[in-house]
Amino acid sequence: MSFSRSKIICTIGPTTNNLSSLKKLHKAGMNVVRINMSHATHESAKDIINKVNQINNTKDIMSSSIAILLDTQGPEIRTGDTSLPIELNVGDKVTLTVRDEIDVETSSIKVNYKGLIHSVAVGSRISVDNGLINFKVLSKESETLLCKVIHGGKLGSKRHVNLPGVRVDMPSVTPKDIKDIEFGIKMGVDFIAASFVRNSEDLENLKNVLIKKKSQAKIIAKIENQEGLDNINAICKSAWGVMVARGDLGIETSLTDLPNIQRKIMYACAKWGKRSIVATHLLESMIENPTPTRAEVTDIANAVYEGADALMLSGETSIGKYPVDCVKFIKSISSKTEKFKTLGYEKNLVTNSDWESIAVAAKNLAESTNADGIIAVTRTGDTANYISNAKPSGIPIFTFTNNKITQKQLSLVGSSMTFYVPRLNNHDKTLKEIEKTLKKYYKKKKKLKFIMLSGIFSEDHSEAIQIINF
Repeated sequence: MSFSRSKIICTIGPTTNNLSSLKKLHKAGMNVVRINMSHATHESAKDIINKVNQINNTKDIMSSSIAILLDTQGPEIRTGDTSLPIELNVGDKVTLTVRDEIDVETSSIKVNYKGLIHSVAVGSRISVDNGLINFKVLSKESETLLCKVIHGGKLGSKRHVNLPGVRVDMPSVTPKDIKDIEFGIKMGVDFIAASFVRNSEDLENLKNVLIKKKSQAKIIAKIENQEGLDNINAICKSAWGVMVARGDLGIETSLTDLPNIQRKIMYACAKWGKRSIVATHLLESMIENPTPTRAEVTDIANAVYEGADALMLSGETSIGKYPVDCVKFIKSISSKTEKFKTLGYEKNLVTNSDWESIAVAAKNLAESTNADGIIAVTRTGDTANYISNAKPSGIPIFTFTNNKITQKQLSLVGSSMTFYVPRLNNHDKTLKEIEKTLKKYYKKKKKLKFIMLSGIFSEDHSEAIQIINF
Protein backbone atom coordinates (compact mmCIF):
# COMPACT_ATOMS: atom_id res chain seq x y z
CA MET A 1 0.00 0.00 0.00
CA SER A 2 1.70 3.20 -1.21
CA PHE A 3 1.13 6.55 0.47
CA SER A 4 -0.93 9.24 -1.20
CA ARG A 5 -2.47 12.25 0.48
CA SER A 6 -5.23 12.54 -2.12
CA LYS A 7 -7.98 9.92 -1.96
CA ILE A 8 -9.78 8.63 -5.02
CA ILE A 9 -13.57 8.30 -5.34
CA CYS A 10 -14.95 6.15 -8.17
CA THR A 11 -18.50 6.26 -9.42
CA ILE A 12 -19.68 2.72 -10.13
CA GLY A 13 -21.85 2.04 -13.16
CA PRO A 14 -22.40 -0.46 -15.98
CA THR A 15 -18.66 -0.74 -16.74
CA THR A 16 -17.57 -1.51 -13.18
CA ASN A 17 -20.52 -2.97 -11.23
CA ASN A 18 -18.92 -6.40 -10.96
CA LEU A 19 -16.64 -7.91 -8.33
CA SER A 20 -13.62 -8.25 -10.62
CA SER A 21 -13.68 -4.57 -11.63
CA LEU A 22 -14.16 -3.39 -8.06
CA LYS A 23 -11.14 -5.41 -6.94
CA LYS A 24 -9.03 -3.98 -9.76
CA LEU A 25 -10.11 -0.42 -8.94
CA HIS A 26 -9.28 -0.98 -5.26
CA LYS A 27 -5.87 -2.41 -6.09
CA ALA A 28 -5.17 0.56 -8.38
CA GLY A 29 -5.93 3.03 -5.57
CA MET A 30 -9.68 3.54 -5.21
CA ASN A 31 -10.60 4.54 -1.64
CA VAL A 32 -14.32 5.30 -1.91
CA VAL A 33 -17.15 3.93 -4.04
CA ARG A 34 -19.76 6.46 -5.17
CA ILE A 35 -23.30 5.32 -5.90
CA ASN A 36 -25.19 7.95 -7.91
CA MET A 37 -28.87 7.74 -6.95
CA SER A 38 -29.82 9.81 -10.00
CA HIS A 39 -29.28 6.58 -11.94
CA ALA A 40 -29.03 3.68 -9.47
CA THR A 41 -31.98 1.72 -8.09
CA HIS A 42 -32.06 0.31 -4.58
CA GLU A 43 -31.56 -3.14 -6.07
CA SER A 44 -28.46 -2.15 -8.08
CA ALA A 45 -27.08 -0.12 -5.16
CA LYS A 46 -27.51 -3.04 -2.78
CA ASP A 47 -25.62 -5.29 -5.18
CA ILE A 48 -22.67 -2.85 -5.29
CA ILE A 49 -22.64 -2.44 -1.50
CA ASN A 50 -22.64 -6.20 -0.96
CA LYS A 51 -19.68 -6.60 -3.33
CA VAL A 52 -17.74 -3.83 -1.54
CA ASN A 53 -18.44 -5.48 1.82
CA GLN A 54 -17.18 -8.76 0.41
CA ILE A 55 -13.88 -7.11 -0.58
CA ASN A 56 -13.57 -5.37 2.80
CA ASN A 57 -14.09 -8.65 4.64
CA THR A 58 -11.34 -10.45 2.72
CA LYS A 59 -8.59 -7.80 2.53
CA ASP A 60 -5.33 -8.09 4.49
CA ILE A 61 -4.15 -5.66 7.17
CA MET A 62 -2.06 -3.62 4.73
CA SER A 63 -5.02 -2.87 2.44
CA SER A 64 -7.28 0.10 3.04
CA SER A 65 -11.01 -0.38 3.52
CA ILE A 66 -13.35 0.87 0.81
CA ALA A 67 -15.91 3.39 2.02
CA ILE A 68 -19.29 3.97 0.36
CA LEU A 69 -20.70 7.36 -0.62
CA LEU A 70 -24.40 7.57 -1.47
CA ASP A 71 -24.95 10.60 -3.72
CA THR A 72 -28.54 11.85 -3.59
CA GLN A 73 -30.33 13.14 -6.68
CA GLY A 74 -31.53 16.27 -4.91
CA PRO A 75 -34.01 18.79 -6.35
CA GLU A 76 -33.08 18.17 -9.97
CA ILE A 77 -35.01 19.62 -12.89
CA ARG A 78 -35.21 17.30 -15.89
CA THR A 79 -36.88 17.04 -19.27
CA GLY A 80 -39.46 14.33 -20.00
CA ASP A 81 -39.19 11.00 -21.76
CA THR A 82 -38.72 10.48 -25.49
CA SER A 83 -38.58 7.23 -27.44
CA LEU A 84 -35.95 8.68 -29.80
CA PRO A 85 -33.58 11.64 -29.44
CA ILE A 86 -34.98 14.90 -30.80
CA GLU A 87 -32.75 16.91 -33.14
CA LEU A 88 -32.70 20.58 -32.16
CA ASN A 89 -31.13 23.03 -34.61
CA VAL A 90 -29.92 26.56 -33.98
CA GLY A 91 -32.77 29.01 -34.56
CA ASP A 92 -35.56 26.45 -34.04
CA LYS A 93 -38.58 27.59 -32.01
CA VAL A 94 -39.65 25.13 -29.31
CA THR A 95 -42.09 25.18 -26.42
CA LEU A 96 -41.13 24.18 -22.90
CA THR A 97 -44.16 23.08 -20.91
CA VAL A 98 -44.97 22.02 -17.36
CA ARG A 99 -48.16 20.20 -18.45
CA ASP A 100 -48.17 16.58 -17.25
CA GLU A 101 -49.70 15.12 -20.42
CA ILE A 102 -46.72 16.20 -22.52
CA ASP A 103 -43.34 14.48 -22.50
CA VAL A 104 -40.97 15.27 -25.40
CA GLU A 105 -42.26 15.91 -28.90
CA THR A 106 -40.78 17.58 -31.95
CA SER A 107 -41.85 21.07 -30.89
CA SER A 108 -42.81 20.66 -27.22
CA ILE A 109 -40.60 19.59 -24.31
CA LYS A 110 -41.87 18.80 -20.83
CA VAL A 111 -39.94 20.06 -17.80
CA ASN A 112 -40.72 18.56 -14.38
CA TYR A 113 -40.55 21.85 -12.45
CA LYS A 114 -43.96 23.45 -11.88
CA GLY A 115 -42.35 26.75 -10.91
CA LEU A 116 -40.52 27.06 -14.25
CA ILE A 117 -42.85 29.66 -15.80
CA HIS A 118 -42.80 31.92 -12.76
CA SER A 119 -39.04 31.54 -12.16
CA VAL A 120 -37.54 32.57 -15.49
CA ALA A 121 -37.79 35.93 -17.24
CA VAL A 122 -38.17 36.69 -20.93
CA GLY A 123 -34.68 36.95 -22.41
CA SER A 124 -33.09 34.57 -19.88
CA ARG A 125 -31.15 31.41 -20.73
CA ILE A 126 -32.12 27.81 -20.02
CA SER A 127 -29.40 25.15 -20.29
CA VAL A 128 -30.00 21.44 -20.87
CA ASP A 129 -27.72 18.40 -20.73
CA ASN A 130 -24.81 20.07 -18.87
CA GLY A 131 -24.96 23.16 -21.09
CA LEU A 132 -24.70 21.32 -24.42
CA ILE A 133 -28.14 22.61 -25.48
CA ASN A 134 -29.24 26.17 -24.69
CA PHE A 135 -32.49 28.06 -25.12
CA LYS A 136 -33.40 31.75 -24.97
CA VAL A 137 -36.86 32.53 -23.54
CA LEU A 138 -38.87 34.57 -26.07
CA SER A 139 -42.26 34.72 -24.35
CA LYS A 140 -44.31 33.24 -21.50
CA GLU A 141 -47.83 31.87 -21.09
CA SER A 142 -49.53 30.23 -18.09
CA GLU A 143 -48.03 26.76 -18.67
CA THR A 144 -45.53 27.24 -21.48
CA LEU A 145 -42.40 29.09 -22.53
CA LEU A 146 -41.69 29.88 -26.17
CA CYS A 147 -37.95 29.49 -26.67
CA LYS A 148 -35.35 29.82 -29.40
CA VAL A 149 -32.54 27.25 -29.72
CA ILE A 150 -29.21 29.04 -29.22
CA HIS A 151 -27.03 25.91 -29.15
CA GLY A 152 -28.55 22.77 -30.67
CA GLY A 153 -28.01 19.04 -30.49
CA LYS A 154 -29.81 15.77 -29.87
CA LEU A 155 -32.11 15.85 -26.84
CA GLY A 156 -32.61 12.49 -25.13
CA SER A 157 -34.83 11.45 -22.22
CA LYS A 158 -34.69 13.02 -18.77
CA ARG A 159 -31.86 15.46 -19.52
CA HIS A 160 -30.73 17.71 -16.68
CA VAL A 161 -31.99 21.33 -16.82
CA ASN A 162 -30.18 24.35 -15.35
CA LEU A 163 -31.67 27.79 -14.77
CA PRO A 164 -28.59 30.01 -14.32
CA GLY A 165 -29.09 32.76 -11.75
CA VAL A 166 -32.52 31.47 -10.68
CA ARG A 167 -33.28 30.29 -7.14
CA VAL A 168 -35.17 27.05 -7.61
CA ASP A 169 -38.11 26.78 -5.23
CA MET A 170 -37.80 23.07 -4.47
CA PRO A 171 -37.08 21.26 -1.18
CA SER A 172 -33.39 20.60 -0.54
CA VAL A 173 -34.17 16.99 0.40
CA THR A 174 -36.90 15.51 -1.81
CA PRO A 175 -39.20 12.58 -0.93
CA LYS A 176 -37.08 10.41 -3.25
CA ASP A 177 -33.93 11.52 -1.42
CA ILE A 178 -35.43 10.55 1.95
CA LYS A 179 -36.27 7.06 0.67
CA ASP A 180 -32.77 6.71 -0.78
CA ILE A 181 -31.13 8.00 2.42
CA GLU A 182 -33.15 5.61 4.60
CA PHE A 183 -32.08 2.79 2.27
CA GLY A 184 -28.45 3.91 2.54
CA ILE A 185 -28.62 4.05 6.33
CA LYS A 186 -30.05 0.54 6.42
CA MET A 187 -27.19 -0.66 4.21
CA GLY A 188 -24.59 1.07 6.39
CA VAL A 189 -23.17 3.59 3.90
CA ASP A 190 -20.42 5.85 5.24
CA PHE A 191 -21.23 9.15 3.53
CA ILE A 192 -24.35 10.91 2.25
CA ALA A 193 -23.78 13.57 -0.42
CA ALA A 194 -26.47 16.26 -0.41
CA SER A 195 -27.05 17.77 -3.85
CA PHE A 196 -27.62 21.47 -4.63
CA VAL A 197 -26.92 22.70 -1.10
CA ARG A 198 -27.76 26.41 -1.02
CA ASN A 199 -27.26 27.25 2.65
CA SER A 200 -26.60 25.59 6.01
CA GLU A 201 -30.33 25.28 6.63
CA ASP A 202 -30.57 22.89 3.66
CA LEU A 203 -28.49 20.40 5.66
CA GLU A 204 -30.79 20.41 8.69
CA ASN A 205 -33.44 18.13 7.14
CA LEU A 206 -30.76 15.60 6.25
CA LYS A 207 -29.21 15.84 9.71
CA ASN A 208 -32.61 15.22 11.29
CA VAL A 209 -33.09 12.05 9.22
CA LEU A 210 -29.65 10.77 10.27
CA ILE A 211 -30.28 11.58 13.94
CA LYS A 212 -33.70 9.93 13.87
CA LYS A 213 -32.24 6.77 12.33
CA LYS A 214 -29.19 6.87 14.66
CA SER A 215 -26.85 6.85 11.68
CA GLN A 216 -23.14 7.69 11.92
CA ALA A 217 -22.92 8.58 8.22
CA LYS A 218 -21.12 11.84 7.45
CA ILE A 219 -22.66 14.60 5.32
CA ILE A 220 -20.95 15.89 2.17
CA ALA A 221 -22.42 19.17 0.87
CA LYS A 222 -22.29 19.54 -2.91
CA ILE A 223 -21.81 23.13 -4.04
CA GLU A 224 -23.50 23.49 -7.42
CA ASN A 225 -24.83 27.05 -7.75
CA GLN A 226 -24.16 30.68 -6.90
CA GLU A 227 -26.26 30.66 -3.72
CA GLY A 228 -24.27 27.76 -2.31
CA LEU A 229 -21.06 29.58 -3.20
CA ASP A 230 -22.27 32.77 -1.49
CA ASN A 231 -22.92 30.80 1.71
CA ILE A 232 -19.83 28.61 1.56
CA ASN A 233 -18.47 29.50 5.00
CA ALA A 234 -21.73 28.68 6.80
CA ILE A 235 -22.07 25.47 4.78
CA CYS A 236 -18.50 24.45 5.64
CA LYS A 237 -19.19 24.93 9.34
CA SER A 238 -22.29 22.72 9.13
CA ALA A 239 -21.12 19.88 6.83
CA TRP A 240 -18.45 17.21 7.45
CA GLY A 241 -17.12 17.71 3.94
CA VAL A 242 -17.75 19.72 0.77
CA MET A 243 -17.71 18.72 -2.89
CA VAL A 244 -16.79 21.17 -5.65
CA ALA A 245 -19.39 19.91 -8.16
CA ARG A 246 -17.92 21.60 -11.22
CA GLY A 247 -20.50 20.29 -13.70
CA ASP A 248 -23.40 22.39 -12.47
CA LEU A 249 -21.14 25.13 -11.08
CA GLY A 250 -19.81 25.74 -14.57
CA ILE A 251 -23.35 26.39 -15.80
CA GLU A 252 -24.92 28.09 -12.79
CA THR A 253 -21.97 30.48 -12.37
CA SER A 254 -19.41 31.94 -14.76
CA LEU A 255 -17.54 29.15 -16.54
CA THR A 256 -14.49 31.36 -17.04
CA ASP A 257 -14.42 32.09 -13.30
CA LEU A 258 -14.65 28.40 -12.33
CA PRO A 259 -10.95 27.98 -11.37
CA ASN A 260 -11.28 30.90 -8.94
CA ILE A 261 -14.56 29.51 -7.58
CA GLN A 262 -12.89 26.16 -6.96
CA ARG A 263 -10.05 27.87 -5.13
CA LYS A 264 -12.51 29.87 -2.99
CA ILE A 265 -14.31 26.68 -1.92
CA MET A 266 -11.04 24.87 -1.21
CA TYR A 267 -9.85 27.80 0.88
CA ALA A 268 -13.08 27.69 2.95
CA CYS A 269 -12.69 23.93 3.51
CA ALA A 270 -9.10 24.41 4.70
CA LYS A 271 -10.08 27.33 6.91
CA TRP A 272 -12.83 25.43 8.71
CA GLY A 273 -11.03 22.08 8.75
CA LYS A 274 -13.48 20.20 6.52
CA ARG A 275 -12.85 17.49 3.97
CA SER A 276 -12.73 18.68 0.35
CA ILE A 277 -13.59 16.84 -2.86
CA VAL A 278 -13.01 18.04 -6.44
CA ALA A 279 -15.34 16.46 -8.98
CA THR A 280 -16.31 16.46 -12.67
CA HIS A 281 -14.28 16.18 -15.89
CA LEU A 282 -10.99 15.28 -14.19
CA LEU A 283 -10.25 12.67 -16.86
CA GLU A 284 -13.24 13.13 -19.17
CA SER A 285 -11.24 12.31 -22.29
CA MET A 286 -10.42 8.88 -20.86
CA ILE A 287 -14.03 7.79 -21.18
CA GLU A 288 -12.99 7.04 -24.77
CA ASN A 289 -9.17 7.38 -24.83
CA PRO A 290 -6.43 5.40 -23.03
CA THR A 291 -4.45 8.47 -21.90
CA PRO A 292 -5.46 11.88 -20.51
CA THR A 293 -4.92 15.26 -22.09
CA ARG A 294 -2.12 17.48 -20.81
CA ALA A 295 -4.74 19.92 -19.54
CA GLU A 296 -6.39 17.15 -17.46
CA VAL A 297 -3.06 16.21 -15.89
CA THR A 298 -2.48 19.84 -14.94
CA ASP A 299 -6.04 20.17 -13.61
CA ILE A 300 -5.54 17.22 -11.26
CA ALA A 301 -2.19 18.59 -10.10
CA ASN A 302 -3.77 21.97 -9.33
CA ALA A 303 -6.48 20.30 -7.20
CA VAL A 304 -3.71 18.54 -5.26
CA TYR A 305 -1.80 21.81 -4.84
CA GLU A 306 -5.00 23.28 -3.40
CA GLY A 307 -5.02 20.55 -0.76
CA ALA A 308 -7.93 18.43 -1.98
CA ASP A 309 -8.65 15.48 0.28
CA ALA A 310 -10.21 13.55 -2.58
CA LEU A 311 -10.62 13.54 -6.36
CA MET A 312 -13.79 12.08 -7.82
CA LEU A 313 -14.31 10.24 -11.10
CA SER A 314 -17.80 10.02 -12.64
CA GLY A 315 -18.31 8.80 -16.20
CA GLU A 316 -14.65 7.77 -16.35
CA THR A 317 -15.28 4.78 -14.05
CA SER A 318 -19.01 4.23 -14.53
CA ILE A 319 -19.32 4.05 -18.33
CA GLY A 320 -15.75 4.62 -19.55
CA LYS A 321 -13.53 2.24 -21.47
CA TYR A 322 -10.48 2.59 -19.18
CA PRO A 323 -11.67 2.82 -15.55
CA VAL A 324 -8.65 1.15 -13.93
CA ASP A 325 -6.20 3.20 -16.01
CA CYS A 326 -8.01 6.36 -14.86
CA VAL A 327 -7.38 5.46 -11.22
CA LYS A 328 -3.74 4.63 -11.93
CA PHE A 329 -3.21 7.97 -13.66
CA ILE A 330 -4.77 9.95 -10.80
CA LYS A 331 -2.73 8.00 -8.28
CA SER A 332 0.49 8.65 -10.18
CA ILE A 333 -0.21 12.34 -10.83
CA SER A 334 -1.18 12.89 -7.17
CA SER A 335 1.89 11.08 -5.79
CA LYS A 336 4.27 13.17 -7.91
CA THR A 337 2.46 16.44 -7.17
CA GLU A 338 2.26 15.85 -3.41
CA LYS A 339 6.04 16.20 -3.16
CA PHE A 340 5.49 19.94 -3.56
CA LYS A 341 3.92 22.21 -0.95
CA THR A 342 0.20 22.98 -1.02
CA LEU A 343 -0.96 26.59 -1.43
CA GLY A 344 -0.68 27.26 2.29
CA TYR A 345 -4.41 27.51 3.05
CA GLU A 346 -3.79 25.64 6.31
CA LYS A 347 -2.05 28.74 7.70
CA ASN A 348 -5.52 30.28 8.07
CA LEU A 349 -7.00 27.19 9.73
CA VAL A 350 -9.48 28.09 12.47
CA THR A 351 -8.57 26.12 15.62
CA ASN A 352 -11.37 25.99 18.16
CA SER A 353 -9.83 23.55 20.64
CA ASP A 354 -6.56 22.64 22.32
CA TRP A 355 -6.49 19.34 20.43
CA GLU A 356 -6.66 21.10 17.06
CA SER A 357 -3.71 23.28 18.07
CA ILE A 358 -1.82 20.21 19.32
CA ALA A 359 -2.41 18.50 15.96
CA VAL A 360 -0.82 21.49 14.19
CA ALA A 361 2.14 21.24 16.59
CA ALA A 362 2.48 17.51 15.83
CA LYS A 363 2.54 18.23 12.10
CA ASN A 364 5.20 20.92 12.54
CA LEU A 365 7.31 18.63 14.75
CA ALA A 366 7.07 15.78 12.21
CA GLU A 367 8.21 18.05 9.38
CA SER A 368 11.05 19.64 11.35
CA THR A 369 12.44 16.26 12.53
CA ASN A 370 11.99 14.48 9.17
CA ALA A 371 9.75 11.90 10.81
CA ASP A 372 8.65 8.87 8.80
CA GLY A 373 5.06 9.58 9.72
CA ILE A 374 2.54 10.71 12.30
CA ILE A 375 0.72 8.10 14.36
CA ALA A 376 -2.87 8.88 15.36
CA VAL A 377 -4.65 6.63 17.84
CA THR A 378 -8.37 7.36 17.79
CA ARG A 379 -11.82 5.88 18.34
CA THR A 380 -13.88 8.59 16.63
CA GLY A 381 -11.41 9.68 13.94
CA ASP A 382 -11.19 13.25 15.28
CA THR A 383 -7.45 13.05 15.95
CA ALA A 384 -6.70 12.01 12.37
CA ASN A 385 -9.02 14.73 11.04
CA TYR A 386 -7.24 17.40 13.09
CA ILE A 387 -3.82 16.33 11.82
CA SER A 388 -5.09 16.16 8.22
CA ASN A 389 -6.44 19.71 8.56
CA ALA A 390 -2.87 20.87 9.20
CA LYS A 391 -1.91 19.32 5.82
CA PRO A 392 1.42 17.62 6.61
CA SER A 393 3.65 17.90 3.55
CA GLY A 394 4.54 14.47 2.18
CA ILE A 395 4.16 12.83 5.59
CA PRO A 396 1.61 10.01 6.03
CA ILE A 397 -0.76 9.82 8.97
CA PHE A 398 -0.87 6.23 10.23
CA THR A 399 -4.21 6.02 11.99
CA PHE A 400 -5.13 3.15 14.31
CA THR A 401 -8.72 2.70 15.45
CA ASN A 402 -10.88 0.03 17.06
CA ASN A 403 -14.00 1.29 15.27
CA LYS A 404 -14.64 -0.19 11.81
CA ILE A 405 -17.02 2.64 10.86
CA THR A 406 -14.30 5.16 11.71
CA GLN A 407 -11.82 3.10 9.70
CA LYS A 408 -13.94 3.36 6.55
CA GLN A 409 -14.83 7.03 6.99
CA LEU A 410 -11.15 7.92 7.27
CA SER A 411 -10.83 6.65 3.68
CA LEU A 412 -11.89 10.17 2.70
CA VAL A 413 -9.43 11.98 4.97
CA GLY A 414 -6.34 13.31 3.22
CA SER A 415 -2.98 11.75 4.20
CA SER A 416 -4.57 9.14 6.48
CA MET A 417 -3.73 5.46 6.11
CA THR A 418 -6.01 3.67 8.52
CA PHE A 419 -5.62 0.33 10.28
CA TYR A 420 -8.05 -1.56 12.47
CA VAL A 421 -6.94 -2.81 15.89
CA PRO A 422 -9.44 -4.73 18.07
CA ARG A 423 -8.62 -2.94 21.33
CA LEU A 424 -7.06 0.34 22.40
CA ASN A 425 -7.31 -0.01 26.17
CA ASN A 426 -3.77 -1.33 26.71
CA HIS A 427 -0.99 1.10 25.80
CA ASP A 428 1.84 -1.45 25.56
CA LYS A 429 -0.11 -4.00 23.51
CA THR A 430 -1.40 -1.32 21.16
CA LEU A 431 2.09 0.11 20.68
CA LYS A 432 3.44 -3.36 19.83
CA GLU A 433 0.65 -3.80 17.26
CA ILE A 434 1.49 -0.38 15.79
CA GLU A 435 5.19 -1.24 15.63
CA LYS A 436 4.46 -4.56 13.90
CA THR A 437 2.26 -2.86 11.28
CA LEU A 438 4.66 0.00 10.55
CA LYS A 439 7.71 -2.26 10.27
CA LYS A 440 5.78 -4.35 7.79
CA TYR A 441 4.84 -1.22 5.86
CA TYR A 442 8.43 0.12 5.72
CA LYS A 443 9.87 -3.38 5.23
CA LYS A 444 13.68 -3.18 5.22
CA LYS A 445 14.10 0.30 6.71
CA LYS A 446 15.68 -0.27 10.13
CA LYS A 447 15.46 3.02 11.99
CA LEU A 448 12.01 4.59 12.08
CA LYS A 449 10.88 7.80 13.76
CA PHE A 450 7.27 8.81 14.33
CA ILE A 451 5.34 11.54 16.09
CA MET A 452 2.44 9.95 17.99
CA LEU A 453 -0.67 11.90 18.91
CA SER A 454 -3.25 10.23 21.11
CA GLY A 455 -5.85 11.54 23.50
CA ILE A 456 -6.63 7.97 24.60
CA PHE A 457 -3.22 7.41 26.17
CA SER A 458 -2.77 10.93 27.56
CA GLU A 459 -3.60 12.09 31.05
CA ASP A 460 -3.26 15.71 29.98
CA HIS A 461 -2.24 17.77 26.95
CA SER A 462 1.44 17.76 27.93
CA GLU A 463 1.60 14.03 27.19
CA ALA A 464 -0.42 14.09 23.99
CA ILE A 465 2.58 14.32 21.62
CA GLN A 466 5.30 11.71 21.83
CA ILE A 467 8.34 10.89 19.69
CA ILE A 468 8.40 7.15 19.01
CA ASN A 469 11.41 5.29 17.59
CA PHE A 470 11.19 1.73 16.27
